Amino acid sequence: MANVLTFFTKITTFVFDVDGVLTDGTVLVLPGGVMARSMNIKDGYALQLAVKKGYRVIVISGGNSPEVQSRLENLGVKAVYMKVEDKAGLLQQIMQEHNLQQEEILYMGDDVPDAEVIAMAGLPCCPADAVEEIREKAVYISHLPGGKGCVRDVIEKTMKLRGNWSEDTSIRAQ
Repeated sequence: MANVLTFFTKITTFVFDVDGVLTDGTVLVLPGGVMARSMNIKDGYALQLAVKKGYRVIVISGGNSPEVQSRLENLGVKAVYMKVEDKAGLLQQIMQEHNLQQEEILYMGDDVPDAEVIAMAGLPCCPADAVEEIREKAVYISHLPGGKGCVRDVIEKTMKLRGNWSEDTSIRAQ
């Protein structure tokens, strides 16, 4: 098998699950039924930089959180899909709409609902704490767990290998 780093050089599109990838999977249930999640600020910087540098960033979640959607949109991620029952079908539709090839797509998921869609990516990835069924399908397993910088890990690695990672002080912490 080729060196895993060669897969990163072809990526133009990042696709991420939410719970267990952009968050650590913990849900804090607050009064009124609001379910709060924790997201990593370093992941936020990387997401903003990827969008600014012209990468397509897509978030597909089976869950529904207007708060998470708002945060992602504030980071510049416009393609945020919540309450998705068929992640693979949605990704197939996106691939057709944007004429994307499998090798251009990095997908990061962490649990069984990601099993079908992760197989569609040219670079299937997962956080360090993903379930075994997903770890077996991943070409790259981040050394970081979900919600703790694994998203930054794959974005930074991709952008550095493609020569367009840079320090950008105009990006604000969010």
